[in-house]
Amino acid sequence: MVALGVGICGIGVVSAYGWNRRSFWEGLMSGKPAATVVPELSRFPGDTVWAACVGQGGDPLDGPSRFAQAMRAAAREAVEDAGTRGWQPGRRVGLLHAVVLGEVDLWREFYVTRGGQLPVHDYLALMPSTPMSTFMQEYGFHGPAMNVSAMCASGNAGLITAKAWLDAGIVDDVVFVATDLSLTPENVSHFVRLGVAIVDAEPLDACRPFQQGSRGFVMGEASVAFVLSRRATNPYALTLGGAMSHDAYHVTSIDPRLDQITTCFSDALDNASVSAADVRYLNAHGPGTAQCDAAEAAVLEQLFAPDTGIYSVKPLTGHCQGAASAIEVAVTAMGYDTGTIPAPPVVAPGHPRLLDGPTPVVDGLTIKSSLGMGGHNSAVVLAPPA
Repeated sequence: MVALGVGICGIGVVSAYGWNRRSFWEGLMSGKPAATVVPELSRFPGDTVWAACVGQGGDPLDGPSRFAQAMRAAAREAVEDAGTRGWQPGRRVGLLHAVVLGEVDLWREFYVTRGGQLPVHDYLALMPSTPMSTFMQEYGFHGPAMNVSAMCASGNAGLITAKAWLDAGIVDDVVFVATDLSLTPENVSHFVRLGVAIVDAEPLDACRPFQQGSRGFVMGEASVAFVLSRRATNPYALTLGGAMSHDAYHVTSIDPRLDQITTCFSDALDNASVSAADVRYLNAHGPGTAQCDAAEAAVLEQLFAPDTGIYSVKPLTGHCQGAASAIEVAVTAMGYDTGTIPAPPVVAPGHPRLLDGPTPVVDGLTIKSSLGMGGHNSAVVLAPPA
């Protein structure tokens, strides 16, 4: 099999582990979750809230909020990283930004603290186009720039869109960023009320994807960026193809028949021109919720060979919402580059194919799945560099 795809030739990461790619990787390899107790997220005195929040650490010149600063920092790191790996930008560099809830802190202040009163310049900072515009200005990029949004599947949606732009010849290169820094007391409490987020226990006690005793996910934040190009000389990984579909079933629940999810996986393999037998790893959505974990385990067993391993890094990174699948793609790409998959430790009886802790990479493809709230199914096929 000859892998022909789009190269991921630069990566930038802002996560709860820190404001760069190195701290992210070191945190994953430690096997220790990024989440800590965050008193600021408690709605009532005495509440304990575990969450993987991005701390302060950005450049104030990049914008007034953690959101803008993280987006710019991740994108800048990816561009600089790509340059050190031999990438030279073409004439048309496009920008895609995956956003579900943008500038939450600024909007909260706008309504709650300032009563809707802001100078015009400060109001413009609320717009999702503003950090994109300032980033394009910084590098003089003139390709198309737009947002994508598909709930937790937004990262996969962005990668699929970037590849489509490149395949169609609309751009020469793409900078793709996924940013979600939306943890406020209000947002966290509503995910708890939905019955999916766990805040009252340490991550490995609460979030155990594909293991007994899992109760849901710990919430997280991140901004993750990639430079994507067909002219990559030293890529981390190749994006071979992907697919998306919609259950058209329920605003939160998965269709129990799993027809659309299974078909999405099959369509992704077809789009990438590969066989299920070529897939060695399923980098799962794996939020630790009963219905999502059961769905992906069923697809794994139905479509893929018995030696296909499965893992989810959500116990370590937290569920980063709109940036979730992007930070998980970064895990696969950096895993190919380093030769190690930084899987979380297994802490309870679980699926027999579940990876347990840092695992040496065996040659083969990875399929990255992401199941967004509301029925957004997605799968992207990734390969090691040819």
